[in-house]
Amino acid sequence: MLPRVGDSPKDRFRSLYLTGETTIIACKADPRFSYTLYIPESAWDAPERELDLLVAVHGTMRLQSLYRDAFAGFGRFNNCVILAPLFPVGVRGDMESGGYKYMVEGDIRYDEVLLAMVKEAGDLISRSFGKFMLFGFSGGGHFTHRFLYLHPDRLKAVSIGAPGSVTLLDETMDWWPGIRNFEQVFGRGIDFAALKQIKVHMSVGALDTESWEITFPEDSPKYIPGANSAGKNRNDRLHSLRQTMEARGVEVWHDIAPGVPHDMRGVFPYVERFFTDVLTDRLPAPGVR
Repeated sequence: MLPRVGDSPKDRFRSLYLTGETTIIACKADPRFSYTLYIPESAWDAPERELDLLVAVHGTMRLQSLYRDAFAGFGRFNNCVILAPLFPVGVRGDMESGGYKYMVEGDIRYDEVLLAMVKEAGDLISRSFGKFMLFGFSGGGHFTHRFLYLHPDRLKAVSIGAPGSVTLLDETMDWWPGIRNFEQVFGRGIDFAALKQIKVHMSVGALDTESWEITFPEDSPKYIPGANSAGKNRNDRLHSLRQTMEARGVEVWHDIAPGVPHDMRGVFPYVERFFTDVLTDRLPAPGVR
């Protein structure tokens, strides 16, 4: 949407900064965090038209705009708002980079921060997003499947990309490798009936076999019994995650991208196809592809 000569300053601002790829916006609920959006022109031109929302969560490098921009075409042609949050390194002054991956960091609940962003994005365009789609790769893949356990009632579909560590639906291990004390940590249990209603996609590169960054030695401050139990590398761990979900009755679409290492861009075509199939109700049978 281009500004026009007769536009008011408010309309010019909306055209330049709140249409298409937007500026970066501080989260009102907690300004330590921010988000950027892709807003299709139809959000302003056709306010009566229904919009979907897709949230795309960055990995450890925090390439926030890359995730938004990757989905911009999808958003335009599917009448879908894209929200890409930014969870910076060291928000508590300690250079911690992995807090958002595990949902809890000190007094921060990252799932609640994201839900606040979703509400604020809806308020911005006078919409309400009761349910939305969620994607994350690497560190974002950590976030995505753990958010799924906490809020299946808010999700339409999720795509989990190559997480370095996974939380199995295993009640013999504590959080985060398992869920034995899940209710104690979060004050709520997992709604397995709701979980089974969600369309779940997983993706990983066939060559994503490096393990140096995701192996937890016993002297690591992040080590907990079971930390390495899901497998050696991201392929192994995603396979274990799929198995534990399928054992609970969750249907999973699992794409292994040939020739692709640990690279979001390499798995993105599979992710985009999954969400397109979700919106057009054309999903093939679940399973490994």
